[in-house]
Amino acid sequence: MNGKIKGVTASEEFRFKWQRNPGFYRPGSFITARVDMLWGSSREDVPLLEFNNLSVVRGVENKQILRRISIRMEQGERLALLGPNGCGKSSFINLVIREYYPFSGVDGYSFKILGREDWNVFDLRYLFGIVSDRLQSACSGDITGMETVLSGFFGSVGLYRARVTARMRRKARDILDFLDIGHLSGLEISRMSTGEARRFLIARALVHDPKGLILDEPCNGLDLQSMSRFRSCVRKIAGTGISVILATHNLQDIIPEISRVILMKDGEFIADGAKKDMLESRRIGRLFDLRVRMKKIGAYYYALS
Repeated sequence: MNGKIKGVTASEEFRFKWQRNPGFYRPGSFITARVDMLWGSSREDVPLLEFNNLSVVRGVENKQILRRISIRMEQGERLALLGPNGCGKSSFINLVIREYYPFSGVDGYSFKILGREDWNVFDLRYLFGIVSDRLQSACSGDITGMETVLSGFFGSVGLYRARVTARMRRKARDILDFLDIGHLSGLEISRMSTGEARRFLIARALVHDPKGLILDEPCNGLDLQSMSRFRSCVRKIAGTGISVILATHNLQDIIPEISRVILMKDGEFIADGAKKDMLESRRIGRLFDLRVRMKKIGAYYYALS
């Protein structure tokens, strides 16, 4: 037996293994053991995020950049955070991954992930995979696609002297096959198109089987073809049941698998609900200070002036 699942493609095999046994790549390894310790025993009914009445102040002038943020997000839920540039979407993501901390001591304060408040940044690397422009800029050197993916095991940019095991390489190849980019693995990131490089960042984000995938303005800088391929990639991942948080100002980034939308403006959540209720003309017009008419074409929504 070579461990292959007969009658399925490499992508289907990876999906099967991932859904049935997160951490299949190495039972008992450090990474699998740490992931199990962090969330393997958590009940499925425990929310992924449970924030209530959180505000964040930054800078020498103590500017309030997030105001009274409250959200309950279940495990396996997929949501979009929609708002104009500068509204606080990236600040909210920094709040989730504990790069920003809210001030406490307010009524109803809750800052829980999987029912716990005592997280540190290192542990959260195993819970959330992140794709952002900032990360892509950091990973734009002369390292190959495979090296970029493998660096996700170590939370580094590049491998340096990291000890990469054969099992890690197999896991990385499984993910690259799942995302249909294995043929680019030997190419340097700096020689790839922006869209190709961004798909490798998704692969990097998946190496430790995260509970959630966080995408911060993921289609910035992509042409039409690259956007289409990237969204197909995200749709495939969403189909595995992973939680997704998509922060965007672009309506077309909201893939059909996303069922919930939060509207954000001036550091606040101004509306939160089912996609069909949030993406209606008056709400979107107020959000972007424009008169628009919303139109649904297929499974996507468009704003017409």
